[in-house]
Amino acid sequence: MGSEREGPASPALVRQLNDRKAFDLLLSRGPLTRPQLRSLTGLSRPTVGDLVDRMEAAGLVAVVGESGTDRRGPNAALYGVVADRAFVAGVEVRPRVVLAVVSDVTGRTVGSAQVPFDASSSPVEVVHAAVVAASASASVSALRTVVVGTPGLVDPSTGDLSFAAFLPTWHANLLPGLRSRLDVPVLLENEVNLVGLAEHRLGAMMGRSSFALLSLGSGIGMAVVLGGQLYRGASGGAGETAYLPVGTGTFQELVGGASVLALARAHGVDSSGGLEGVVIAGSEAFLDELADRVAVGVAGICSILDPGTVVLAGTVGRAGGTALASRVATGVAERVPLPTEVVAGTVSGAPVLRGAVLVALDLLHAETFGPA
Repeated sequence: MGSEREGPASPALVRQLNDRKAFDLLLSRGPLTRPQLRSLTGLSRPTVGDLVDRMEAAGLVAVVGESGTDRRGPNAALYGVVADRAFVAGVEVRPRVVLAVVSDVTGRTVGSAQVPFDASSSPVEVVHAAVVAASASASVSALRTVVVGTPGLVDPSTGDLSFAAFLPTWHANLLPGLRSRLDVPVLLENEVNLVGLAEHRLGAMMGRSSFALLSLGSGIGMAVVLGGQLYRGASGGAGETAYLPVGTGTFQELVGGASVLALARAHGVDSSGGLEGVVIAGSEAFLDELADRVAVGVAGICSILDPGTVVLAGTVGRAGGTALASRVATGVAERVPLPTEVVAGTVSGAPVLRGAVLVALDLLHAETFGPA
């Protein structure tokens, strides 16, 4: 059977791709002139002129100044993205609080809020309250999309939450309830996957196509990126390393938050400062033993996935930094003959929220220009 060749792209698709390329450059490089866009895109003068006119008419870009006082005319105009054209929201579900941020088209945070809750709280009501409060703080009346980062399994086939161990009221059919209450497109995503996406786009894994990110904190989780794509597994459970059997217990029991605090106390470290405090204040011997425990799980992960690089994130991973990562790398090398780089995550602040906003903006831009 002969192979079929794809025909040339339609003029409409070519225009769409060119517009997206120019828009992405304006987002990443800031205001640019038409000659600068020609140079960066490699497109012709008429093509750039047409796409700038097209995006300006659509309200996507606007003149924000001139490139210099010694030049006049349309080519001297600086074009920038119209940041307040649309707004998106990112939400992070934590054990005792739900955080929400509202961002403009450039990803700049323009409003935020946090709403306390307990395990019995209605998920739809608490997320709705957080998004409404963040929108009010930004004086934003309408959102284009909302992305919610939550613990637990998100079913790839339905997009809905299928299981969250510590949130008994957060169950299937959560997604339709949120979409109905918020009246905008809503996407659910596992929280650690969002951290992995944030590190891929903004942090230690920029430019890398494959890696595993291990989130170490009160709970344990992992994000897997292979060939530039997030891998979720058949049921959304890829990366549920808390259940990984280790010896007579699980990886969660070995390096989860309670175990790290107990290990710190055994090494004479005051645990009143919480996980971040004990990791920062811990002795060399404490870090050695903690790293050895983490290396047990990482070696198992590497023996199956061979990701090449493992990022240590979460409260413990970020607090441990290079000192912990280098020790884990040594422990992994002693256990598996696979070259594996171990690094600390670099996305600061609230990486789950930052990942949620990135995904929300991707959805917004795909709605505007089509898939990247």
